[in-house]
Amino acid sequence: MKAFIIDRYGSGARMRAGEMPDPVMREDEVLVQIHAAGVNVLDSKIRSGEFKRLLPYRLPLVLGNDVAGVVLRVGARVRRFRPGDEVYARPDRDRIGTFAELISIKEDSVAKRPKNLTMEEAASIPLVGLTAWQALIEKASLKKGQKVFIQAGSGGVGTFSIQLAKHLGATVATTTSTDNVNLVRSLGADIVIDYKKDDFENVLSDYDVVLHSLDKLTLEKSLRVLKPGGRLISISGPPDPDFARDIGASWLLNVIMRFLSYGVRAKAKRYRVNYSFLFMRANGDQLSEITALIDAGIIRPVVDRVFPFESTDEALAYVEAGRARGKVVVQVRPPEAKRAL
Repeated sequence: MKAFIIDRYGSGARMRAGEMPDPVMREDEVLVQIHAAGVNVLDSKIRSGEFKRLLPYRLPLVLGNDVAGVVLRVGARVRRFRPGDEVYARPDRDRIGTFAELISIKEDSVAKRPKNLTMEEAASIPLVGLTAWQALIEKASLKKGQKVFIQAGSGGVGTFSIQLAKHLGATVATTTSTDNVNLVRSLGADIVIDYKKDDFENVLSDYDVVLHSLDKLTLEKSLRVLKPGGRLISISGPPDPDFARDIGASWLLNVIMRFLSYGVRAKAKRYRVNYSFLFMRANGDQLSEITALIDAGIIRPVVDRVFPFESTDEALAYVEAGRARGKVVVQVRPPEAKRAL
C-alpha cells in the first residue's frame, strides 16, 4: 500500500512517500480503506521523538491518528461491522498509521461515520472529540452551571471542547487571537480573551475546570484561576503518576513521570486544586455518542484546510506552524474514486 513514512525520529525528520506492507488484520479488527485522515500536533510530537519512551514504535513508521473510510474486511470475532460500512476512528495508540491507503483497527475503537459529514469532515473529529469527551466528561465531570476555561479555543481540541462544554450547560471562557474571536463566539464561547491584548489571569477567577493545552508558564497561571477543589486537566503534560499507572509503565518510567510532574503537583496542592494529565485513548462507544451529537446538529466540525494525499508532509508542516483554525485533513482517496469492495 502507499503510505507516508518516517525512517528516524527528530524535529527535522521528513515524511517520505513509499510502499509499506498491507496491514495484518487480527480477529477482533476491521480492515479500513482510508478515505481521509486528520492531521494533529500529536503526529508532530511522535515524529520528533517526544513520546518514544511512552510509545516505542518500530521504524519505519506510518504516522496518523484520525481516520474516516470504508470497511473492506472484518475479523472472525467482529460482530458490529460488515464490509461496506462507512466508519471513523482514532486507532489505538500502538496501532496508528492513517497516512496510508489501509489500516486495521480494533472493532471496539470504531464507530459509524456521522450521516451528515463528508469523509474529510468525519476524519477531523475522532482525536479531538475523544480528547474533549474524556477531559470534560470523564475526568472533570463537568456539570450545568459550572465554569470551564478552554485554552486555544480556535484549535482542533478547542473548537470541539467549546461546543461540548456548552452542550453540558457550562459557562465557557477561552483564549484566541484577534482574527478568531468571531469563530469561537460562534461555537458558543461566553468569555473570549484576545491573548494579544489581555492576560487571562487578570480576567478569570473561581473556575471549576481548566483544559490546558499550552506551555508551562500558561499551566502555572491556570492553576491560579481555579477555585479551591477545581480541576486542571492537561493534554500537553507533564505526565503524572496516575497516567504511569494507567499505562502500566515500568518502575523507571514511573519515577521519571513522578519527577517531571512533581513541581506542578506541588503547586496545585498549595492552591488546593487538582492536577491530572490526559493522553486520550481510542473508544468506539464514546465516539458513537459523539456521532449522535453531530447528527443532532449540536456539534459541528471545524476544518481549516484539506490537503491532497501527496501533500501529507506539507499538511503536517502547516499544523506545526500553529495557525490552523480547527483541524487540518488529508484526502487520501478522492470521493469519485471507485471503492474496491
